[in-house]
Amino acid sequence: MAEVLVFVDHVDGAVRKPTLELLTLARRVGEPVAVAVGAGAGGTAEVLAGHGAVRVLTAEASEFGDYLVVPKVDALQAAVEVVSPVAVLVPSSAEGKEVAARLAVRIGSGLITDAVDLEAGEGGVVATQSAFAASFTTRSRVSRGVPVVTVKPNSVAVEVFAGAGAVEVLEVSFSAQATGTRVTGRTPRESTGRPELTEAAIVVSGGRGVNGAENFHVIESLADSLGAAVGASRAAVDAGWYPHSSQVGQTGKSVSPQLYIASGISGAIQHRAGMQTSKTIVAINKDAEAPIFDLVDYGVVGDLFQVVPQLTEEINTRKG
Repeated sequence: MAEVLVFVDHVDGAVRKPTLELLTLARRVGEPVAVAVGAGAGGTAEVLAGHGAVRVLTAEASEFGDYLVVPKVDALQAAVEVVSPVAVLVPSSAEGKEVAARLAVRIGSGLITDAVDLEAGEGGVVATQSAFAASFTTRSRVSRGVPVVTVKPNSVAVEVFAGAGAVEVLEVSFSAQATGTRVTGRTPRESTGRPELTEAAIVVSGGRGVNGAENFHVIESLADSLGAAVGASRAAVDAGWYPHSSQVGQTGKSVSPQLYIASGISGAIQHRAGMQTSKTIVAINKDAEAPIFDLVDYGVVGDLFQVVPQLTEEINTRKG
């Protein structure tokens, strides 16, 4: 059976959820072969095998941590040469897209970004994408070379599937460009205890209607009651009410959770572009004519400072 390369997103051996989703999708078109690089790569094998990886190629050279994305591209290129896959799947993060684009150029292949589904079709792997702020759904395939595809988080439910998970050391020859940009320092992000925004199953976002940084605790309380991530519109971020790292939208992060709750967000097209593929969308806004209501599954016309605390209280009550 044909093999599919899956680039592993992990932190010191802890595999992140988008990679498990990629393994699920990879099994639809072939046998998943995982590529894990960097510190702790060898520790990923058990989890990867438990989600369908038939092989795990690992490389733990210091270059992966000391320099930016090029060493990872070198590793994936080496893996392509070893495996001859029918496709290469990469998580659709900012770094993942850069890695995928550089790899596609290296191997002379086409690139598809932000796919939400994959299937084996006549002529090769077919990817489904949401285009033009999710106004259209497209099905595409690469006509040249090995398709390199980045997949949006939360596009598919993770499935447990036993794979052989045979661990093999991947020999990587680093290119001259690999050491061009050195990492001189790292500052760990302060943990909030909440899920990563782009990976969260539930996202609660606040916008201009929150009316100040001091009021964002209302949004955070609802998010914490649901075990959700906190997002913000560009208006809230530009006003300095919430960090840019939490911005959802065309110039921020794209999310696709099972549930998206927008509070005090009007629904400008720039914001919709970042959350329109959410499975269920709920909006709370006191303006009944707000554009966000054209998009939602459920809408509440009301003052968020009355509705959101009541919703939070009800959720906490039901939780016991």
